[in-house]
Amino acid sequence: MLNTELEHFLDESGNLHFTEEATLVDYVEQNVRDQPDTLAYRFIDFSRERDGEPIDLTWAQFGKRLRAVAARLQQVTKPGDRVAILAPQSLEYVIGFFASLYASNVAVPLFSPDEPGHTDRLVGVLADCTPAAILTSTKSAEAVRDFFADRPAKDRPRVIAVDAVPDSVGSSWVAPVAGKDHARDTVAYLQYTSGSTRVPAGVEITYEAVAANCLQISDCIDIDRNARGVTWLPMFHDMGLLTVILPALGGRYVTIMSPQAFVRRPGRWIRELAADDDHAPTYAAAPNFAYEHAAARGLPRDGEDLDLSNVIGLINGSEPVTVSSMRKFNEAFAPYKLSPKAIKPCYGMAEATLFVSATQRDDEAKVTYVDRDELNAGRFVAADENAENSVAQVSCGQVALSQWAAIVDPETGVEREDGHVGEIWLHGKNIGKGYWNKVDETDETFHNTIATPLASGSHTEGSPEGAQWMRTGDYGVWYDGELYITGRVKDLVIVDGRNHYPQDLEGTAQDASPALRPGFVAAFAVPSNQLPAEVFEAGHSGLTYDVDDASEQLVVVAERGPGRKTDPQEIADVVRAAIAGRHGVMVRDLLLVPAGSIPRTSSGKIARRATKAAYVDGTLRGGYQQTAFPDAGE
Repeated sequence: MLNTELEHFLDESGNLHFTEEATLVDYVEQNVRDQPDTLAYRFIDFSRERDGEPIDLTWAQFGKRLRAVAARLQQVTKPGDRVAILAPQSLEYVIGFFASLYASNVAVPLFSPDEPGHTDRLVGVLADCTPAAILTSTKSAEAVRDFFADRPAKDRPRVIAVDAVPDSVGSSWVAPVAGKDHARDTVAYLQYTSGSTRVPAGVEITYEAVAANCLQISDCIDIDRNARGVTWLPMFHDMGLLTVILPALGGRYVTIMSPQAFVRRPGRWIRELAADDDHAPTYAAAPNFAYEHAAARGLPRDGEDLDLSNVIGLINGSEPVTVSSMRKFNEAFAPYKLSPKAIKPCYGMAEATLFVSATQRDDEAKVTYVDRDELNAGRFVAADENAENSVAQVSCGQVALSQWAAIVDPETGVEREDGHVGEIWLHGKNIGKGYWNKVDETDETFHNTIATPLASGSHTEGSPEGAQWMRTGDYGVWYDGELYITGRVKDLVIVDGRNHYPQDLEGTAQDASPALRPGFVAAFAVPSNQLPAEVFEAGHSGLTYDVDDASEQLVVVAERGPGRKTDPQEIADVVRAAIAGRHGVMVRDLLLVPAGSIPRTSSGKIARRATKAAYVDGTLRGGYQQTAFPDAGE
């Protein structure tokens, strides 16, 4: 009998410690044996009915499907082969992911090729991981086969529709062998990041790392076997995937819907969060924009009952958390008994499986106002909320059990004192093994040593001797016992919960319209409350001005091509559509400027920081001509 209580996994010092070789497969099998008729997963299909059609899977049904699909995989793959899941949001997706593990394969959670705008990313990822088989659904099978149709037959992976495999095939399933293809340090799946290169990197997540992170999440918001989850996040996203993995290690069922169902009617998510008949504790996770969207468009109809007193934790992560979004959400749903402690700002990343830190279950989200000039200088200095130069910083709480986060000078490896900004370095059992097929990048990111820990008050205290630390590329600070994220790697554009490499966004923009001068496009993020007034007045951005809204929004500045007289609004519409389709992000302002306007470095590169500064101060909008080279350190 496998024990799923947290205490079972703690050593004498209170840290996570795994002594048995059990993995996710063993825990799912235990659920299948011990609670066969209990609900495991529910998918609500909104494609035909406005109120949705629930499709349920008990643990017995789930186990039967896993064995069948795994047995089919074992006929065409060998242990360690990659198996990509290219399916729409569905129960078939969940089955495909776990069946890959059941077959001793390495799962690669991706998305269906019939989703618009993702072709380039899919091509790059599949070339990187070279899957031996593809799991999809009957609904998407034709699109998947068409995707590989231009390859020679011998180079095409085997395509298997999960829902077309008969249950009877499961009789030939061979369980993974402990210690061989079933060890805790074996790679369970590859989690592809948005990446800072054109080809995303696949983080190698081991069985131990995912088990550790599930336990860390459960410990933070106190998830037990009575708690149920609700998710609309895509399952190829680390936050969406972990939500559907959690029930395997303890907890009740998870209700799943598609991202489109949420975006069109966010009240669907809110209704599923609300108390059911037995008032089960309920948790969910979503990026910051979702809370603002739900507050604006997810309120119940007049006279409709809604009880949110059962909500124990709404993890808010994957993009910077704003004060305004939390305030709007809390104000919108307080009349429906939502606890002000429900929203849990958190910090995480694919390289850490998912979860790094969060506000604890019994605590309310903490906001600290600091002096903007001091913050820009690398110091976290408290300021009065109403001071002219104060800026709100939302705490990401405390790091998870058995995880360490040190603030380090990235150049010297020296740990910085509390209150001083530096790069966040992490250590813990939940950290990925490395990047698939990227030795140098793995070494640079995952294999670091803190040269000089603090003599007292070090955040490395309790970590193993000789610990390897992962560089996050994110900048933060410890202040008053809480972790704050203050900035990102200089060139990454962080919008709507995803990292975007600016060259990719710029390339999409200039490919979308011949009216843009190729190579003279700059993409960057600007806090909503720093956007020019024209953006809100025009109405095309879909935003309304809020002084507290510091959420990052995408801006594209482009020089006009020679002789182009096309209507600016037509150009903006085309570029917006292209970037939304390919990158899943909205361009809040496309500013067309005359040739020679965009600042460049002395080596001829686009100077994004200088462009952003000129955009924010308004000089670019006036058709300013760049004559001097800005900071060459861009």
